[in-house]
Amino acid sequence: MPTWKDPEVAAMRELFAAIQPQPGAPPPTWPERRAQIDALGAGGPLPDGTKVETLTLGGVPSERVAPKNADATRSIFWLHGGGYCIGGCASHRGWAARMAEASAATAYTVDYRLAPEHPYPAAVDDAVAAWRAFLAEGHDPKRTVIGGDSAGGGLTVATAVKARDAGLPLPAGLHLVSPWANLTNKSPAYQAKAETDFIITQAGIDDFATNYLLGGKDPTAPLASPVFADLSGLPPMLIQVGSEEVLMSDSVMLAERAGFAEVDVTLRIWPHMVHIWPFFAQLGAAAKATAESAAWVKARVP
Repeated sequence: MPTWKDPEVAAMRELFAAIQPQPGAPPPTWPERRAQIDALGAGGPLPDGTKVETLTLGGVPSERVAPKNADATRSIFWLHGGGYCIGGCASHRGWAARMAEASAATAYTVDYRLAPEHPYPAAVDDAVAAWRAFLAEGHDPKRTVIGGDSAGGGLTVATAVKARDAGLPLPAGLHLVSPWANLTNKSPAYQAKAETDFIITQAGIDDFATNYLLGGKDPTAPLASPVFADLSGLPPMLIQVGSEEVLMSDSVMLAERAGFAEVDVTLRIWPHMVHIWPFFAQLGAAAKATAESAAWVKARVP
């Protein structure tokens, strides 16, 4: 078992070990897993004075999250992670609020439909419908960053690709945290980081992929795995990924593919960090990564 150089990550590993099912116990149901990630997300309080408003964008349930210092003209359009099967506005409300406060922006989170009830391409269809409605409401794409974590990171790129192909305006930038962008689930990091990634296992992520691609859909489809998409013409990207996660190779491959397509890419590999570490408010490195994100957002949207 690895020795963690960051004591906060070591403590988090113990927390995750404690909530794992006991050997021989039946696996948790999808409702149980969704409740669990909502509870994890609720662990970090909202910044004081944050206002949360429920709304609908293109028929998709969504939330507007506005901290006290929000610039109403600077927006973060966030697509949550959770393997396309769990997660939503509730799980990511706190993180969206912290990002919005650090960026002096207003965040919009999108509750796209989840698999296995709604498999691929439902998430992509919903994200693009919400983006189209967001634009129709008068929001300026040049003052908006689309972002996402894990599956939401892959979905962010897929949304931009589909929006580009549909002739829709693109945002000022794409912010990706630990993006799941290659649903074949085969890369060097799966072997190199199998012992250090206590959040994602090979069996677990294969289960998410199977349920999202229900019916045996092609995992190399460009809108399912955007590392196989034509990325030309996309806006600048900031990719943040931890050195200790099995999805690190997804980020490296995505950055390379974007670079080949002449996209402006910033790839930041954070030493000693695990999957979507900025989600966990108790980590000191989470605040540092969020500050880095905020500086990038402000540079893209002055």
